[in-house]
Amino acid sequence: MIDDQDIQDDDQPVEPEAKVILTAAEYDALVKEAQDYKEKYLRLYAEFDNARKRMEREKIEFIKYANEGLILEFLDILDDLHRSVDAVKAQAGTDPNLAKGLELVVKRLDDVLARNGVKVIEAKGKPFDHDQHEVLMQEESDRHDDNVVMDEFQKGYKLHDKVVRTAKVKLAKKKSA
Repeated sequence: MIDDQDIQDDDQPVEPEAKVILTAAEYDALVKEAQDYKEKYLRLYAEFDNARKRMEREKIEFIKYANEGLILEFLDILDDLHRSVDAVKAQAGTDPNLAKGLELVVKRLDDVLARNGVKVIEAKGKPFDHDQHEVLMQEESDRHDDNVVMDEFQKGYKLHDKVVRTAKVKLAKKKSA
């Protein structure tokens, strides 16, 4: 049996919490320390947010251009198909349906590449652009302005806004007088 004496002995009187008394200087120092921690937190949060945004941009860029190597290989095949169409058309006595069939294959491949962001760089008759054209030859000409593409040996291509293959061109040069 528990008596009142046992209960009272176990219970200690609860003292009110001691109040902390700070001087104005100590208070100001604590406030400044809290502000410093807040500023550090905000800077770290901003750095983290910027890193997250940068990683998201890099991820989008990576996905956008991930197929670049594969597309370059398809461009070589597309060049071969264009040459095949030209050769079949030039050969006398060839069934015209063969050329038409090859042209359909070329068109389908062009369409697939276009749907995936590949665009032909228009070169012939355009002013020379060192970012899009690679000069293989120069020829003096009265018919073309100086530094204008006269002929195109190999088409150039862009993947979205990035040049993945420059156009191989012949450039016009004004005849010297």
